[in-house]
Amino acid sequence: MAYRNEQLSEEKVFKDPVHRYVHVRDRVIWDLIGTPEFQRLRRIKQLGTSFFTFHGAEHSRFNHSLGVYEIVRRIIDNFRGNKDWNDEERLLCLAAGLLHDLGHGPFSHSFEKVFDLDHEDYTQAIILGDTSINKILEKVEPGFSQKVADVIAKTYPNKLVVSLISSQIDADRMDYLQRDAYYTGVSYGHFDMERLLRVMRPMDEQVVVKASGMHAVEDYIMSRYQMYWQVYFHPVTRSSEVILTKILHRARHLYKSNYAFHLEPIHFKSFFDDNPSLEDYLKLDESVVNYYFQIWKDEKDPVLSDLCNRFVNRHLFKYIEFNPNQQIGEYMELHSLFVKAGIDPDYYLEVDSSSDLPYDFYRPGEEEERLPIYLQMKNGDLKELSRQSEIVEAISGKKRTDHKLYYPSDFIEALDDTDPTKKRILEILRG
Repeated sequence: MAYRNEQLSEEKVFKDPVHRYVHVRDRVIWDLIGTPEFQRLRRIKQLGTSFFTFHGAEHSRFNHSLGVYEIVRRIIDNFRGNKDWNDEERLLCLAAGLLHDLGHGPFSHSFEKVFDLDHEDYTQAIILGDTSINKILEKVEPGFSQKVADVIAKTYPNKLVVSLISSQIDADRMDYLQRDAYYTGVSYGHFDMERLLRVMRPMDEQVVVKASGMHAVEDYIMSRYQMYWQVYFHPVTRSSEVILTKILHRARHLYKSNYAFHLEPIHFKSFFDDNPSLEDYLKLDESVVNYYFQIWKDEKDPVLSDLCNRFVNRHLFKYIEFNPNQQIGEYMELHSLFVKAGIDPDYYLEVDSSSDLPYDFYRPGEEEERLPIYLQMKNGDLKELSRQSEIVEAISGKKRTDHKLYYPSDFIEALDDTDPTKKRILEILRG
């Protein structure tokens, strides 16, 4: 039997708290799960530093990737026999769903911002490079790894296949909303996925939803909206992310200044030099990063030592509402006051902004095309979701942005009460 079609002698299952079970029958999928590159995802948290806010949020990218695979598998099972579905692309969809987050680094988005990296680029590099993943995919057929990479990069010719993995209603979002809600203990991210899966239909360019399932889609959209503001953009999580990025910036600054670390940061060298190889990237997971943070707590550099102590022991920055577009004068004054007080504003004063667009659709003339969600009416016509749903129309195209100013309250409180600098800092921070 060809490797592409080879089935395991007995179905393998992963017990899953969100989907109950993740089912694997394909030899290719089982082999991909067993690779070092995929197993590395066990050592990358799905929600980065959110465990500082929600103590249950310790789940990994490995959990999530299996969940996305399972949802794709179930969608495809429902599509079988439909004239718009080509079952020859089944394995391609399963592999892309499983591997879509392969390139995430430690603490994901914060890490990417510091070193100007893109996890999607690394996902493709792992799939196409000299890796165990690539060898398995090429064993399916020559060029199969490129097809998987193209699906993840959204350049694969069949947009229907791409939409299963990446769209405004895809397997990725359907898993992480429910999984993140489960592990954080919140109720916001839950929606009726069973209903959604039943009303999804394949079309030429994307998955559409039967009009009778509109309320299930509304539920999904609102769940996503609430999860972003209640969980993903939580100000305490953002405080820990600010400290994390400051640690990495400080360590890189010291490295470039030829600072003598107690322990040479060999795992970070190529990152500090802005030239990490794929091998270096795969070696750096969160267990390694946390080890260095523990070591750096005892460094003689007071800034690096303090920041690492804050991160390891959850001694986070305080925050206030702060709009940098309207309060630039106050920010500049705070910057000067921090310098005068001996507190380095480059590491201890930070404005952080978060924004989200819960649902949008393409508007002619705009640069970025946003593929909308379509409802399939009884007569077969397609209607864009926000034209049919008053709930979705109310939030459609509305970008919400939130700004916070983060600072070390303990440093400020430690200043002499008679110092006019302290008095003025507190006046600004307290409004």
